[in-house]
Amino acid sequence: MKFSVSSTELLKQLQIASGAIGSNPVLPILEDFLFKIESKQLTIAATDLETSITTSIEVLADDDFTVAVPAKILLDTLKALPQQPITFSVNPDNWGIEITSSYGKYKLAGENGSDYPTLPEADTVDTVKINSQYLLEAINKTVFATSSDELRPAMTGVYFQVDFNKMICVATDAHKLVKYTTPHLAGEVATSFIVPKKALNLLKNALPANEPVTLSFNKANAFFSFGNMNLVCRLIDARYPDYNAVIPVDNPNVMTANRADLQNSLKRIAIYANKTTNQVVLDVQPKSLTVSAQDLDFSNEATEQMSCNFDGAPLRIAFNARFLAEMLGVLDSEEVRMEFSTPSRAGILSPIEEANANRDILMLVMPVMLNA
Repeated sequence: MKFSVSSTELLKQLQIASGAIGSNPVLPILEDFLFKIESKQLTIAATDLETSITTSIEVLADDDFTVAVPAKILLDTLKALPQQPITFSVNPDNWGIEITSSYGKYKLAGENGSDYPTLPEADTVDTVKINSQYLLEAINKTVFATSSDELRPAMTGVYFQVDFNKMICVATDAHKLVKYTTPHLAGEVATSFIVPKKALNLLKNALPANEPVTLSFNKANAFFSFGNMNLVCRLIDARYPDYNAVIPVDNPNVMTANRADLQNSLKRIAIYANKTTNQVVLDVQPKSLTVSAQDLDFSNEATEQMSCNFDGAPLRIAFNARFLAEMLGVLDSEEVRMEFSTPSRAGILSPIEEANANRDILMLVMPVMLNA
């Protein structure tokens, strides 16, 4: 049982699939790739039983067969080889694998492919379609705001609300919240589900620039299909918090400022902030914004002033500088709007878009109690 393939083409597919392999797999065979040859097509699969990736590539093959190949040693071998055709020979008696390159031969122990876990299939699913650029933007704008707290599993993923031709993605860790809405969806479905962070990060790295993506889902899994690739993930079975309840509606104090200037100021001032709270204070006046921080334990202090437009009563409010800078870094508009009600209520951050009305993004950041 043999097949031949370009080393770099194979490596490219394996590197994408390898993201699904867990660091401490529950079964030894989950440290392997599953290779399935069918009609001169090699399908590569990898899974940690929660997230699975399959991708395919054309090869020269003399037979149809499946074999499980150790992932780490194969990846390390291919990374060390320059581009060239390589041949895999598999012994069906003991699943031994021999790789032949122009430099020599490499032998490794494979396993019977039929022992590999069966991957979920997209049956009894609802399906919608979206262009990869809008899905990628939805992931990039939200996944950073997910929580790492396993005690609140719902918050460790992104909440997808599919509403016919509109999709809303929400992420929160209870300190910050992002709500991203895109109308670029084709579907006849209205539902909601929570996709784990790991799957979205893998998807982010694998999505092509401008291709249609088919998103299918049932109660247990979500299936993302594009090009020659499929990503399947188990959905988080938990109830997502009512995020609309925490978004303040009456925010009479509105500030607009240059996004990059504000972000850079926060980064500089944060150096002088208390390392536990990362607290920075915003003093907002009609024409100026003062950004300050102090760490009383080390007698560190910093203040900067920048211009802004402000409509409202002068306000003094404190935030975690790291959260605020991170959120500003995700936005891509030149100017941003911040809306406040009182120093103890959440601030709303949004981009000021001129040209692009195709999508809508709203960010919320909880204030930090002001130092006495």
